[in-house]
Amino acid sequence: MKFMKLGSKPDSFQAEGNSIRYVATELATDIIVNVGDIKFYLHKFPLLSKSAHLQNLVTIANGENSDEVEISDIPGGPSAFEICAKYCYGMTVTLNAYNVVAARCAAEYLGMHETIEKGNLIYKIDVFLSSSIFHSWKDSIIVLQTTRSLLPLSEELKVTSHCIHAVATKACVDVSKVNWSYSYNRRKLPEENGNDPNLNGLRNRLVPKDWWVEDLCELEIGLYKRVLITIQTKGTLSDEVIGEGLKAYAYRRLPGFSKGMIQCGDAAKYRSTVDTIVCLLPAERGSVPCSFLLKLLKAAIYVDLGDAIKGQLIRRIGQQLEEASVNDLLIHAGEGENMMYDVDAVKKMVEEFLMRDQIAEMESEEGHEVQEMRKPGILSDASKLMVAKLIDGYLAEIAKDPNLPLLKFVELAEMVSGISRPAHDALYRAVDMYLKEHPGISKSERKRICKLMDCKKLSVDACMHAVQNDRLPLRVVVQVLFFEQVRVAASSGSSTPDLPKSIRDLNNGSQRSSRSANTNTEGDWDVVATAEELKALKEEVASLRLATGRNGVDKAVNNKMRGMLKSKILTKLWSSKGEKGENSGSDSSESLGSANMEEAKSTPSRNIRHSVS
Repeated sequence: MKFMKLGSKPDSFQAEGNSIRYVATELATDIIVNVGDIKFYLHKFPLLSKSAHLQNLVTIANGENSDEVEISDIPGGPSAFEICAKYCYGMTVTLNAYNVVAARCAAEYLGMHETIEKGNLIYKIDVFLSSSIFHSWKDSIIVLQTTRSLLPLSEELKVTSHCIHAVATKACVDVSKVNWSYSYNRRKLPEENGNDPNLNGLRNRLVPKDWWVEDLCELEIGLYKRVLITIQTKGTLSDEVIGEGLKAYAYRRLPGFSKGMIQCGDAAKYRSTVDTIVCLLPAERGSVPCSFLLKLLKAAIYVDLGDAIKGQLIRRIGQQLEEASVNDLLIHAGEGENMMYDVDAVKKMVEEFLMRDQIAEMESEEGHEVQEMRKPGILSDASKLMVAKLIDGYLAEIAKDPNLPLLKFVELAEMVSGISRPAHDALYRAVDMYLKEHPGISKSERKRICKLMDCKKLSVDACMHAVQNDRLPLRVVVQVLFFEQVRVAASSGSSTPDLPKSIRDLNNGSQRSSRSANTNTEGDWDVVATAEELKALKEEVASLRLATGRNGVDKAVNNKMRGMLKSKILTKLWSSKGEKGENSGSDSSESLGSANMEEAKSTPSRNIRHSVS
């Protein structure tokens, strides 16, 4: 730390109790200076020779036949006045980053200018600040912190602005020129610690680009904002580095922020901090991680910043939603809400994410040249797939909420239904979880939620679980078995085996008589399988699991799948449908085999979408 010593005489100021200060000398004191609750018994000559303000006060006191003057409003209080008084006496005074601003403001108040005495205290302090303090990284930050308690005079004297400029300038210096100490407790690379084995024992420390961020966390939010704006104005640091600074400040200044909450109950105390951090976010997409933005959103909701800030953060999150995790998206609903989580906020994020593609497509239509090149806003297939998987996982979590309406679940799932996924296992888990937590939903609701998943895209393990799942409608269980048989047949290189006549009649009848569906038939078809029926299915599935566990798929597996479809339990379930012939069935979009069965036989591996109802 830099310091400056003034004067050469020994310090002879002494105290008597807590309210009296005096100079130990043979000369009697002739003036009493009241500073707050403390009385200073001093001598007029040394004080008046350097302070214009005291000259005026003493003149007024003499006219009133008084030897006391009052300066209770002096900046810095008794301690700052004592520094100035000691300087007037020529006693040794040490100035440093902690007291120099208070001494400067007190000297200004006392009028210790060059016009009173050449080389007066104001001049010497200004030289110390400009030649020493403002050249020191940590001293500049300490001085900047002390200016808060000395407002507005510290602003009027431009001490605050000079400090801000000094700090911002040093933060923007090329890292190769950083040769001063700084705080950096974040994880470093081996070469940044000088421990790189390739250095052969030589210490060649590399300075990280965000070396300055931790030291600035010491500043209160108002000063921090001014420093960061000055840094951004200079334009030498990347948005990613600015983002690192904001992250560090949020984690330091907002208790519990790392866990996605603010632990302290005083929301108003942190409202300004959260608001300022949001306002300082760099405009560039990706300058801060999506997880950080989601934590900011949760904090903004907690401190009640309003819909404008919430909407701004949601738009930012939506632009990089593929980076998020399921836990990040679990935003608790506001007070008065029955649901556990704010599903509407996540829907808006998905809308913003998908909007990027729409905007890019509109721009690509403006000209052929633009259409030839890939715009940054166009979503990649990988990004879309990541978001689809993210929402599938999110649906599985919110499905545990017993108060979650089916409509919100379905609407969110349908938003990403156009994104192709290689497997629907995660979506199946979400649907199953909803059915488990909401056993009282109607048949039509059960049908609607099951339509969300594609049975053709369930893995073998998911299929095994589905056919034994007593929460699924019978139609879904049958479709799972059907498509699993088609997949096994395709893997073995054989054609799809013949199905019972009752099934073919049902399939053909549903296509020819989609508008003459029988209500009772439809109701029977959507019922949940009984325990006895599922027990029989489980026995067949268990034998199938053993068969598919071997290397390769042979003829025995194909025969087993064929046996499952022709098993007594399924024949029993479908026989009643076959008896009704042409007069039974359902809409073609809801039938078991919406695709032509002959086409399935000739091209068993073709990826045909079958809606599930």
